[in-house]
Amino acid sequence: MLKQSLQQKLLQKLSPLQIQVIKLLEIPTAQLEQRIKKELEENPVLELDKETSDMDSDEPEIRETDKNKDELSIDDYIQDEDIPAYKLQSRNFSKDDKHEDIPFSTGTTFHENLVSQLGLRILNERQLVIAEYIIGNIDEDGYLRREVDEIIDDLAFTQNLEVDEREALDILEIVQDFDPSGVGARDLQECLLLQIKRKDRSHPPMENAFNIIRYHFDEFTKKHYDKIIKRLHLEEDDLKDAMEEILKLNPKPGSSYSNTLSKTVQHIIPDFILEIEDENYQLSLNSKNVPELRISQTYSNMLVDYNASKKNQSREKKEAVIFVKQKLDAAKWFIDAIRQRQNTLLTVMNAILTYQKDYFKEGDEKELRPMILKDIAELTQLDISTISRVSNSKYIQTHFGIFPLKYFFSEGMQTDTGEEVSTREIKKILEECIANEDKRKPLTDEKLAVILKEKSYNIARRTVAKYREQLNIPVARLRKEL
Repeated sequence: MLKQSLQQKLLQKLSPLQIQVIKLLEIPTAQLEQRIKKELEENPVLELDKETSDMDSDEPEIRETDKNKDELSIDDYIQDEDIPAYKLQSRNFSKDDKHEDIPFSTGTTFHENLVSQLGLRILNERQLVIAEYIIGNIDEDGYLRREVDEIIDDLAFTQNLEVDEREALDILEIVQDFDPSGVGARDLQECLLLQIKRKDRSHPPMENAFNIIRYHFDEFTKKHYDKIIKRLHLEEDDLKDAMEEILKLNPKPGSSYSNTLSKTVQHIIPDFILEIEDENYQLSLNSKNVPELRISQTYSNMLVDYNASKKNQSREKKEAVIFVKQKLDAAKWFIDAIRQRQNTLLTVMNAILTYQKDYFKEGDEKELRPMILKDIAELTQLDISTISRVSNSKYIQTHFGIFPLKYFFSEGMQTDTGEEVSTREIKKILEECIANEDKRKPLTDEKLAVILKEKSYNIARRTVAKYREQLNIPVARLRKEL
């Protein structure tokens, strides 16, 4: 039996402007310029406010474009009666359109370097195919992390090439002889051994290093030095010399292949600049290379002219006007979104400054108050999600350094005296304790908990372990040194 009923639902839909603001809030200043340039390229209605903007060498080209715009009219969009309908829509492309990419050179990559070394070996066509396939499975660190059996199966299915394990391993040995030393290893132990085998093992420390990695690798990784000394009948100085040689080896040989075209150095560009004048904070957005935008007057006038003579307009002209209006709306949304982004960033950062006023005087970490996203959300009357987006991937430049906004957020706890302190302060003390410990007898998490308790920080051993892991500090056993 069918039954009809009415049901009310409260649905919240985001406007195009709200969506733009959300997306732009997540973008740091370093990427904002490129985002604006992309919008300028895609939307002819959007243009630079040339009185306030200077977009380096691209500006003369844009000005020339503006000069041509002055001669545009609605008719320029409908000269060809055969224009397909999709061309008049905002997403004006078709799956049948031909997209031609301009090829460009990227230099020699890590894998191309390995392949080029094949030319120095006398190999037949079959061996070359196997070697190239093995190289193709080597990761960026220089390791072959796939099993040889899997590679053999792939060669059978993809290359129709029957290869046995012995033949595959023989070709792998050839690849492992390539530079950088250690490439093609299947694990860290093999990687280090490949590098040691190229050294002068008549030198006693190198021979000891080989024996340690070859026969006592498990004890080496766990820093059980006493066991190594006993089993290899070494003096403590002999072990120290061998360890020095091992520490010179590269655990990630692929990463040593430097190529300015394939590896990009990331420079931090601050989103905010904080200056202090007469004990007053002067906060500003880093607006360098972020241009002012405006709506093209030419396109605005086109719509005005059309509205003045709506009667007897052709269907094609109406469709062209719809297209122009869509672009105008998109341009207005983008300009408003940029403005809202800047206002929101300043609002949030000012709230953080207010909350952490004592810290920003000199950058003393012990002055950092416990602060979570909710605290700033309440100060600004903004959603927690907005605070999260603003604090993510954003940096501030101060007179004592450049810091990510996330740095200023931390949980809090109370000391034995009832004082609320930041967990960051506790971590700082934990770091100091570990930095000053006797490396022959590193402090265990239990001992660290006792030390912190003596300093009025009453936290459990498991909490100490959690903070230590967050600081990327290994357990006491792995911090042990000779």
